[in-house]
Amino acid sequence: MKHTTSSPAALPRPGGILRPALVVFAALSLVTGLAYPFLTRGVAAVVFPHEAAGSLIKQGDKVVGSALIGQSFTSPQYFWSRPSATAPMPYNGAASGGSNLGPRNPALAEAIQARIAALKAADPDNPTPVPVDLITASGSGLDPHISPAAAAYQAARVARARNLPRAQVDALIQANTEQPWLGVLGDPVVNVLMLNLALDNLRPAP
Repeated sequence: MKHTTSSPAALPRPGGILRPALVVFAALSLVTGLAYPFLTRGVAAVVFPHEAAGSLIKQGDKVVGSALIGQSFTSPQYFWSRPSATAPMPYNGAASGGSNLGPRNPALAEAIQARIAALKAADPDNPTPVPVDLITASGSGLDPHISPAAAAYQAARVARARNLPRAQVDALIQANTEQPWLGVLGDPVVNVLMLNLALDNLRPAP
């Protein structure tokens, strides 16, 4: 019986593998790294120009903030925002994130007590329980909204500081309350910056 031995399969040359890989890498880099981002940015700028530009809010020619990022308000004549735990400063759009403190962490309890104390000091005669979103930071640290309950909690203080009727401030809160999308998705919220701008347009702060 004659035995035959098969010759080993020829191995591809290194260049034969490297060249197609580099071509695919370059093509995908152009499509996903350049063409797709430029295309989506261009479409967004045409279809949603305000949102694509950062939802910036202007007074005249001056940018006063974004409808998407919260700001710090501490004066009694303004509605206060939800706390922020971003670093190195609150509402830092370049470092979105929460405190990552667990519910049993003493630092979280201390921060909450300090926020309650500040709210009580600004309105000591308010007997209403402090809404939770006024004393806890959101997961992003950038939330520009508070609940209608959090706005209502502050209404008496703002009305008193601005010498406005409480009913007028309540009506302004109602006018600036955003309803759930399609009536069912999400909860009603109030954009703090927009509400405070509406206050200033109603009557300049003393």
